Amino acid sequence: MLNVAIKAARAAGAIINRASMDLDILKINTKSPNDFVTEVDQAAEKIIIETLLQAYPDHGILAEESGREYGAKHSEFVWIIDPLDGTTNFIHGLPMYCVSIALAHRGVVQQAVVYDPTRNDLFYATKGRGAFMNDRRLRVSKRTRLSDALIGTGFPFRRGDNFKRYMKMFEAVMVECAGLRRPGAAALDLCYVAAGYYDAFFETGLQPWDVAAGSLIITEAGGLIGNFTGESDFLHQREVVAGSPKIYGQLVTILAPYTRVISAEDEAKAESGDAEGKTSAVDALAAAAAPATKKRAAVRIKKTDTE
Repeated sequence: MLNVAIKAARAAGAIINRASMDLDILKINTKSPNDFVTEVDQAAEKIIIETLLQAYPDHGILAEESGREYGAKHSEFVWIIDPLDGTTNFIHGLPMYCVSIALAHRGVVQQAVVYDPTRNDLFYATKGRGAFMNDRRLRVSKRTRLSDALIGTGFPFRRGDNFKRYMKMFEAVMVECAGLRRPGAAALDLCYVAAGYYDAFFETGLQPWDVAAGSLIITEAGGLIGNFTGESDFLHQREVVAGSPKIYGQLVTILAPYTRVISAEDEAKAESGDAEGKTSAVDALAAAAAPATKKRAAVRIKKTDTE
């Protein structure tokens, strides 16, 4: 399965590299303000899906551009695909983007591939067998003090994102660490944590295809990943923090007050209208697309931008 995923990622990377030579003629559409899709995203996703389904026609597909349109609808195996993570970087010629492919079985990621076509760097992992970049085994950094740590992040960019909330998080982390970086491709950022380039990473508003592959690569490299309160149930919760164990714990302490996950005992209040806002349509769609899992002890609500 891993070899098929690598084959699909490299095929998509070849399409992306060819297109990067002629950005002036690229056709760009806008899904929403500051959220772009190009014909390259669509072509890369098509070749990935064709490659995967040719080998595993009974598997499901969850892809950024086509959702669950392809593949078996109720398979226990689901490929989670981002054909071009970092589209905005790509259309501006900034060489920070990647292909991300993960295979989940009953909601647990088992295989992961993230391919950076600009550097020909291939990050990959199989559950229980370690994480690698090309032929080198990956391990997270050994730093233990947050004051020495380099942290990756991503800025809110979609309409409706709570920018004021993010700026509070940004300030809280910035004053405690050695530096913050924002390259603009979350899947690649997560791989950089696994490689030890970053000591940790956090971001809000992410989708499963942004984090699925990177999450396995991090854990197989000895790191931790979860939501802002440190729980491992993060894939569909639109907030993620990852890092080496020591730095992860310190970062969770800072980010926990900004979580959007509430305890199950507060669910009734949220449903009765005592909590701010309602579950977002995007969260509902992600939950519907997720493979069947055990009932979680946490749910998500979306607050208004009035903090």
